[in-house]
Amino acid sequence: MFPEIRLRRLRKGKIRDLVRETTLSVDDLVMPIFVNENIDSPVEISSMPGIYNFPLSEVAKEAKEIADLGIPAVILFGVPAFKDAEGSTSCGENDVVQEAVRRIKAELGNRLVVITDICMCEFTSHGHCGIVDFETQEVLNDPTLEVLGKIAVSHARAGADMVAPSGMMDGMVGAIRMALDAGGFENIPIMSYAAKYHSCFYGPFREAAESGYSFGDRSTYQMDPANSDEALREVALDVAEGADILMVKPGLPYLDIVSAAYNVSGEYSMIKAAAASGWIDEKKAIYESLISIRRAGADFIITYFAKDAARMLK
Repeated sequence: MFPEIRLRRLRKGKIRDLVRETTLSVDDLVMPIFVNENIDSPVEISSMPGIYNFPLSEVAKEAKEIADLGIPAVILFGVPAFKDAEGSTSCGENDVVQEAVRRIKAELGNRLVVITDICMCEFTSHGHCGIVDFETQEVLNDPTLEVLGKIAVSHARAGADMVAPSGMMDGMVGAIRMALDAGGFENIPIMSYAAKYHSCFYGPFREAAESGYSFGDRSTYQMDPANSDEALREVALDVAEGADILMVKPGLPYLDIVSAAYNVSGEYSMIKAAAASGWIDEKKAIYESLISIRRAGADFIITYFAKDAARMLK
């Protein structure tokens, strides 16, 4: 007890560094990239200061800047020029994500791990993550699985290093694993959005990806924020189906669930807005947010702060 025990003894100078329990490295970061077929030059996303939609002509340049900062991976989200109810522009050989992957790989080769998001919401006219029965306004689980498998194979064929299904359809990991294996891509890993919650923190992302829904919401397939036991069941099922990496989304409100984490758009925008108003120190808030996710046990973090954090860590 005090005064014999004084914990402040370990908080001085280099001693503080020696006993630090958790570290944050540039190797822990994954940077999202939005690529949009409808633009000719980068367009800043109004709700996410400093984050841009890139045309295909600029995506390799952005990827190179990310790689030059030492960030090891990116995750791609695509916005097509055409959308329909079936999301038909999601799985073609020359669609937006597939072309972005080819351009990045042609420029950077294996300098950067290219992860692709596997979902339909950016490609459907209704904005939901699967095939819809419009009479009942139900998102149909099983018919969606075949489409997700086709998307994954087309991404792998384009050169993606990893695929990341995010639609929270039951059986999606198994369907994608079977499709990849049948296509000769048995070595492509799957990072499953295993516990993706029905969260209010996705708003800025929906602006960036033009993926707002035209009816209802996503509560019938994304998880209830009140549940944690259910997350463990989701994780166990995805592991059994062949998931290689498990991700929790969002990050900060769900640190009790974390494996890998997506530090999502709303979390990014809150810090940026508060810093712009002078209410918090932006760099310190970025660090505290990211280190909390690592401290909770995440092996790596998908974050819009990746470039800022990489510069800070240098």
